[in-house]
Formats: sequence, C-alpha cells, structure tokens
Amino acid sequence: MTQVILITGCSTGIGYESAHMLRLRGYRVFATARKIEDVERLRQEGLEAYQLDLDSTESISEALDWVLEQTGGTLYALFNNGAYGQPGAVEDLTRDVLRQQLETNLLGWHELTCKVLPIMRKQGYGRIIQNSSVLGLITLKYRGAYNCSKFALEGLTDTLRQELHCSNIFVSLVEPGPITSKFRVNAYEAFKANIDTEHSAHKEVYAAVDRRLAKKDLERGNDPFTLGPEAVVEKVVHALESKRPKPRYYVTFPTYLFAYLRRILSARWLDYILRRVSDDENK
Repeated sequence: MTQVILITGCSTGIGYESAHMLRLRGYRVFATARKIEDVERLRQEGLEAYQLDLDSTESISEALDWVLEQTGGTLYALFNNGAYGQPGAVEDLTRDVLRQQLETNLLGWHELTCKVLPIMRKQGYGRIIQNSSVLGLITLKYRGAYNCSKFALEGLTDTLRQELHCSNIFVSLVEPGPITSKFRVNAYEAFKANIDTEHSAHKEVYAAVDRRLAKKDLERGNDPFTLGPEAVVEKVVHALESKRPKPRYYVTFPTYLFAYLRRILSARWLDYILRRVSDDENK
C-alpha cells in the first residue's frame, strides 16, 4: 500500500527536497507551503500541493481536511518542517516578535500534530517527524528566539513520544546543523524587519553581522561542514521505514560534536566554546 505523508514548509530547502525524494521513493506526498505562488510551482513540478499557513488555525484545518479527502481519511506520516529563524539579541526581541517565532516554529506544529493524532490512533499506526536543529541542543548568541522555539519543540516532542509509547505511533526528532537552503536568507530578512539595530546596546555587533552577510552566499553560509538537504532526507527515510525509528537523528558534524560536548563539559566551559563560535563568525 502506498504510504501517505504530509510535509510542511516545502517551498525550498529540506521540505522541498523531502517532497521530491520521497515521491520518487514511492510515497504519496502532500506538499504544503505558506505562499500560493510556491504551491502553484510545486503543482507544476508534479506534486500534490496545498497552501498551509502554520500561523492560522483555519489554514491548518483546511489543508488537513483536503489531504484526508484525497486519501479516504488515512495518513501514514507527518513531517513538521516549516519554520524560520529570527536573529537578534534577547533584549532586542519584542514580545510580539518572540510570539511570532513561537507561533510558526512551535504552536502551529503542535496544533497540526494534535489534529493528526486521532487519525493515526484510529488506523492503529503512524509516524511523526519533527525537524529540530542543533540549536535545540545548544545555544548561540543572537539566536535566542530560534533557540527558544527549538528547545521548546524538543521538550514537547520528548513528552509526546513518552505519551505515545505502545500506541504504534512513533515520534522522531531530526537535528540538522548547517544545511544549504534559503533559511539564512529568510533569517536576514527577519532580522532587518524586526530588530531596532540603531538603538541597541549590540549595535556594533549588528554592524559586523551586516558586513559579514553582505559578503557571503547566504544559501550556503560560511560553514565548511554545510551539507545539502538530501542529508536530512536520508534520516527522514530511516524514521519512516525503520521498525524501531530513533528518537533523535543527528545530521552534520557540528550536531554530533556539540551534542557530545554538551554531555561532557560543564556549563561554563560549554558557554566559553559557544561564545567563541559566535564571536568568530563576525571576524
């Protein structure tokens, strides 16, 4: 039987690559994106696509209802992927800006997940895959909003996995590090739109960030360990097809490294290393 998977955030990057690679692998993929022009492009590429805005309860319900209409009410897997990064020092994040980060990166995922669980319980099986980040394991300066959303996702997902024990519904976290995508491009746009750099105590750092980003390929970044999105899809496939999927899948060398350092180092030593990583970015 062809397995059905719903994927969010398919306009570019990990979601886009996952949709196409899983379709080639024989899955029936329902690809969603926030912008209608991206949905139309995905349809032209042969995917079954629909608009889904994670900030909207109505949009989430409409998209899921459409998928279930097409499949006769069944859904094998959900891959929660749609997210963005909001850079800026913690003290420069307004309540509304932080709330928006959580609406998209956490609360929309939570709402969609809660809507698919009764379907999976009724059919007696299912897979839920959450695309987290190395920044759900460790923190870096000026990424507080994104760190917050991913740390919260990790806690919520670990709890859900425990609660679904013996239900035949498996829950996995994927932990990418640097991946080629438009994530950095979108994060830079969010930074310019929502952070008051002129009146910040971190004004000089922000100026250095601007100079660095103006010279870099934002899709690739400047990390020598950056991998293509297909590296993430390999882990997604294992989470979908293994009889005993892993609770966590690390992707890229930095993720393995920092996960290890978090286990063995004191908080002071880990802070020191992470501060150096952030500071070296802007040199």
